[in-house]
Amino acid sequence: MSTPHVLLGLLATGSKHGYELKRAHDERLPRARPLAFGQVYATLGRLHRDGLVATAGHDRDGGPERTAFALTGDGRAALDRWLSTIEPPMPYVTSTLFAKVVVALLVADVDRARSYLIEQRRAHTARLRELTAVKVDPSASLDDLLAADFAVAHLDADLRWLHTTLDRVADWHREVHS
Repeated sequence: MSTPHVLLGLLATGSKHGYELKRAHDERLPRARPLAFGQVYATLGRLHRDGLVATAGHDRDGGPERTAFALTGDGRAALDRWLSTIEPPMPYVTSTLFAKVVVALLVADVDRARSYLIEQRRAHTARLRELTAVKVDPSASLDDLLAADFAVAHLDADLRWLHTTLDRVADWHREVHS
């Protein structure tokens, strides 16, 4: 995820201070990793330095002073470029799940790899049930539904891979021990 671009997108709806940006991020991207306040403010500092956002005022509102930021013309152009750039499919397999299975097989522990695959399949299935509940929840927001659809599709792909890998490991084990 490109945090700077997401913050630019959130600012496209109007000026906000860091706390409002963090809250808007966590609401609009409900299944994404929540942003840390430090990450929001550090990113805003870089966006301001690069001329993509500008100070839009200060607010106290009964607490510490807060600086609001607004999108600049250059910020809007950067956001538009980002939104019109097609994301290339992932060129590398970067998954802890994949790495654990390969390493377990590398150390010649087929039983450990199979046990891991079976337990991981259980965890994926449990998460799939949780997300399916979100999809049928009448109070779920569009953001919740989109996030659940995205996660379900990825979990489904992982589950297909887990099933295929369990079959391959079993076939390989039979060949080696026949």
